[in-house]
Amino acid sequence: SKSQCAGAGGNDTFFPFFSDFKDAAVRLGLSIVETVVLASIFALALAANAGAIRLVLRRKGRLGAASCLVLNLFCADLLFISAIPVIAVVRWTESWTLGEAVCHLLFYLMSLSGSVTILSLAAVSLERVVSIVRLKPSKPWKGRLVAACLLAIWALAALATLPVYVGFVLCLQEVYICTLVWPSIAGEIAWDVSFATTIFLVPGLVIVISYSKILQSKHFSNIAKASRRRLQVGMAYSQKHHIRISQQDFKLFRTLFLLMISFFVMWSPIIITILLILVQKFQPDVNIASFVFFWIMTFTFSNSIINPVLYNIVQFKHGWRQIFFCCQNPLGKKDTTTDMSVNILTLLNFMKA
Repeated sequence: SKSQCAGAGGNDTFFPFFSDFKDAAVRLGLSIVETVVLASIFALALAANAGAIRLVLRRKGRLGAASCLVLNLFCADLLFISAIPVIAVVRWTESWTLGEAVCHLLFYLMSLSGSVTILSLAAVSLERVVSIVRLKPSKPWKGRLVAACLLAIWALAALATLPVYVGFVLCLQEVYICTLVWPSIAGEIAWDVSFATTIFLVPGLVIVISYSKILQSKHFSNIAKASRRRLQVGMAYSQKHHIRISQQDFKLFRTLFLLMISFFVMWSPIIITILLILVQKFQPDVNIASFVFFWIMTFTFSNSIINPVLYNIVQFKHGWRQIFFCCQNPLGKKDTTTDMSVNILTLLNFMKA
């Protein structure tokens, strides 16, 4: 039910989030610009993730655990961008006209998709440790085990973000806005701490520790040395089968490492902004404007384009072009092993720099 926003501490001023009350002179122009930007991100993200899913599913053989977790990332991205049409409507209406159910669902689904993304990145980092550090291909996971892992990720994310569904309500402040109202300050602090620990701190530590183990492992060094030797003598293929396997695993590791960096770079600003919004309840000097929140959120939405593009440029290259341009590789079928070695060497030199 609609309320007057009598929330924690009796404070009757709440952040409007996507409801923004623009000056009449610039309202039309700003709304058009915002809509064009949102529509472009939505269309590009939808095409990129759909194409990425198609390329992964077209792979020959049984999908491994890492591929399933990557598909989970793309599905989370599709869920994330589903909020864009709703946000575009709110930027035009300014006041909230979409009903309380949409108010509950909008921020819940956005929080859910972000939580699923970081949990999937943590899970796949553990899988990469097993594949690379052991220097042999990981055994295929049974279908039930993969399904259980994916279900656990979604269930944990859904439960952890459930307070967001309850907390966002439709409130009247001159006009109706969809805002976050906590019943008590203690409850707000308790959820903030538990959510940050469960969804961000623990998975973040898992990711850092996992990739640190890979970078510090002797097998990582062996792959690098093998790549340098192959570059120097111009060999097309490694003479040792286990080195070839390790290089394939390393290629996927490099891709997932880039996805992890992309996630933290593009999600950190919105996480910091949300924390500042909470802080401004207690520190009035901290003032976050609604349009600032909108553009930072828009920057975060663009991560849904970066993820599939990064993955497929590294993993599929020519297949990515064939999906969207319906053309074959003009150079014909080409050995990509040397190209992969060049990329590995470039990454290693960058890390040393």
